[in-house]
Amino acid sequence: MKLLENKNVPFPTAEKSPYSLIKHEDERIDNYYWMKLSDEQKNSDTPDEQTQKVVSYLNAENDYRIKMMDHLQDFEAHLFEEIKGRIKQDDSSVPYKSNGYYYIARYEKGKEYPIYSRKKDSLDNVEEMLLDVNVLAEPYDYYHISSRSVSPDNQLLAYGEDTVSRRQYTLRFKNLETNEMLDDKVENTTGSAIWANDNNTIFYTRKDESLRSFKVFKHVLGTSQDQDIEVYHEQDDTFNAFVYKTKSKKYIVIGSWATLSQEFYILDANTPNGELQLFQKRERNLEYSFGHYDNKWYIRTNKDGAFNFKIMVTEEGNMNKDSWKDLIPHREDVFIEGIEIFKNYLVINERIKGISSIRILPWHGDDHYVDFNEDAYTAETNINPEFDTHILRLSFTSMTTPNTIYDYNMETRELTQMKQAEVVGDFHPSNYISERIMVEARDGKEIPVSIVYHKSYKKEGNAPLLLYAYGSYGHSIDPYFSSVRLSLLDRGFAYAIAHIRGGQELGRKWYEDGKFLNKMNTFTDFIDVGDYLVQHQYASKDLLFAMGGSAGGMLMGGIANMRPKMWKGIIAAVPFVDVVTTMLDDSIPLTTGEYDEWGNPNDKVFYEYMKSYSPYDNVETKEYPSILVTTGYHDSQVQYWEPAKWVAKLRDMKTDENPILMFCNMDTGHGGASGRFQRFKEVAMEYAYLLDLADKVDG
Repeated sequence: MKLLENKNVPFPTAEKSPYSLIKHEDERIDNYYWMKLSDEQKNSDTPDEQTQKVVSYLNAENDYRIKMMDHLQDFEAHLFEEIKGRIKQDDSSVPYKSNGYYYIARYEKGKEYPIYSRKKDSLDNVEEMLLDVNVLAEPYDYYHISSRSVSPDNQLLAYGEDTVSRRQYTLRFKNLETNEMLDDKVENTTGSAIWANDNNTIFYTRKDESLRSFKVFKHVLGTSQDQDIEVYHEQDDTFNAFVYKTKSKKYIVIGSWATLSQEFYILDANTPNGELQLFQKRERNLEYSFGHYDNKWYIRTNKDGAFNFKIMVTEEGNMNKDSWKDLIPHREDVFIEGIEIFKNYLVINERIKGISSIRILPWHGDDHYVDFNEDAYTAETNINPEFDTHILRLSFTSMTTPNTIYDYNMETRELTQMKQAEVVGDFHPSNYISERIMVEARDGKEIPVSIVYHKSYKKEGNAPLLLYAYGSYGHSIDPYFSSVRLSLLDRGFAYAIAHIRGGQELGRKWYEDGKFLNKMNTFTDFIDVGDYLVQHQYASKDLLFAMGGSAGGMLMGGIANMRPKMWKGIIAAVPFVDVVTTMLDDSIPLTTGEYDEWGNPNDKVFYEYMKSYSPYDNVETKEYPSILVTTGYHDSQVQYWEPAKWVAKLRDMKTDENPILMFCNMDTGHGGASGRFQRFKEVAMEYAYLLDLADKVDG
C-alpha cells in the first residue's frame, strides 16, 4: 500500500460557516474563519466551546495523517535513526575567547540540549559550568534558551528562556561565582539582555500584544520588574525596537527597524542613567547600521542611491548623515552585506554574482579576498568578539562540504581549519557532485540554481528531484551542506535550491524585483526553474517535488494554484497562505511591520495585487497534487489557522484523489520541536512522504 493508493481512510471534513470579509467594496467569503482563536482562548485552563471545536479538528487532522501514513511508520522510524546516526552525539563547538575566557558549547551522548561552559585564560584550565540546558529543560515539553550574556566583570550570566515556543522569553540571571540563581525574573522579552558597564544594569526589549518588540526597558538587579524604567517607546507599529552593545563596549545602542528605514540612539555604557543621543533620524528609504571603533563610526548605508550599499565613516561626535564620508564606494555589481571591525582591519561581507565573499581591508595596506578555492559556497564571519587580533574566525560550507570553522590570519593570509562538522558513518564528499547553473526566466533574468546529487545519479530525465526556495524579505538561501539531506541523495533524489527573486542573492535589486507589486516574479521564477530542470533531464516530469517554509510556504501555495499538475508532491512548512486576511489584521504578530514587504492592503492597489496571488484566496475547483502541510499550534509568526483553513478549502474544492495531509504540532510554534534530535522526527516524516511518492521506500 502506497500513500496515493490509500483511499479508504476518511479525511476530516471541516464545518463551513460563511464569514464575510469586505474591503474596498470587495467581498470575500471565508468558510473557515471560525478556526481562528485568540491567545487567551488557546492558553485558557478552561477552554470554551470554540476552542474545543478547533482543537478537536486539529487533532482529527493529525489522526488522519497518522492513518494515511501508517504503512510508513517503520520506515519513518528507520529514517529518524538514520538521520540521527549521522550526527556526532558527543560533540563540542570551537571555543572562542571573550574578555579573558574561552566559551564552549558541547553535547553529551544521548542528550537533546547543549551544555555551556567556559575556561579562564587557557583551554588547559578547569572548566566552569554555565548552564546545563538538559537539566533546565526537564520539566517542559518545549524549552529554548536565547542569547546568553555575561556581565563585563565576568561574574553574572543573563539568558532568556522560552517554555511555550512563542518567542516570548523570560530573562533569568545566574551568579557565576556562587552558581546560584538570582531572584530577578523579567518576563515577555525578546530574550536578549544587554549589560551596562556597571555590572548591575541591563537593557532589554519588551513585546506588545501583537508580539511586536516595541519598548526598551532598564532593569537594575535586585529590583522587581514593575520597577523597571522605560527607556524608549517605538510608537510606529511598522517599526520594531531592539537594543545591543557595540563591539567596542563603549555604547549601548537602541534601534528601531523597518524594512526601508532605521533609526538609532546611543547611550554611554558607563552611564546607564544618562540621556539617549540620536544618531540619525529616520527617513523613508534611508537604511543604515554601524560599528564603532577608535573614535569613529563606520556606517553601512544605502545613502545617495547606493542600492547595493556602501561604507561611510564619521567622527564620533558627528553622527548626522551630513557628516558621513565615503570610505568604500557603492558598486553596482557588489552587494555589501555587513562589516566586522578589528584594530588593524576592516572586514567586509560582500556578495559577488550571488556568491558570498569576504574582503580584508587593512587600515594601512592593500585589500584582498579570502580564497576558498571553490566556485559555489557559503562563507561568513563567525564569532569575533576581540578587537586586537590578526585572526578572523570564519564559517564555510558548500553543497558537498560540511560546515567548517576556519581561523584566518589576516596578516599572513593563512587559512587554518579548526573544525569540520563530522558526519558519522560512511560519508565521503567525493561521492556527491554539486553544480551551479543559471536558468533564464520568462522575462530574460538569469536565476542562479544550486544542485547536489549522488555520483550514481544520472541526468536522463528519470530521477526524482526536490526543488527548494524561499524568496522573501531579502533573505538569501545560500548553498549549504546538510547531513540530513543525504537520506534523499542516497536514495536517488537530486536536491536543488532556486535562488529566486525576493531573496538578495544577486543584490538589492534582486530583492526589490520580488516584493511589493513585483511579487509574482517569485512564483514564476520557481516555476521556470522547475521547467528547466525537467527539460534538461535533471528530473522526471512525473517526479518533480517542491518544498518551502513560512513565506516559502506561501510560495508553495502559489505554485500549487498556478501549475498544480507540474508537481508530484509539495511540502509546505508553516505556510503563510492567507495573505490578504492576515495583512488586514493589525492585531496579528508581525503584520504592521510587513507592509514594506508585501504592501498595505488598506491601499486598493496592493489589496488587489495581493489578492491575485494569495494562495488561500485562489484555491480553485481543479486537480491539485498531493500536499503535506506542517504547522504549530503556538506559532506566533504564521498562526496555525492559516494552514488549517487552507487544507480544509483545498479538500473541499479539489477534484482529484491526491491526499492533502496536515501535521499540527500541538506543543510548539514556528521553529518546531526543541532539542537536538526531536526536530528530526518531523524531517523523517517529510522524507518518508517524499520517498513514498517517488517509490523509493526501503529499509
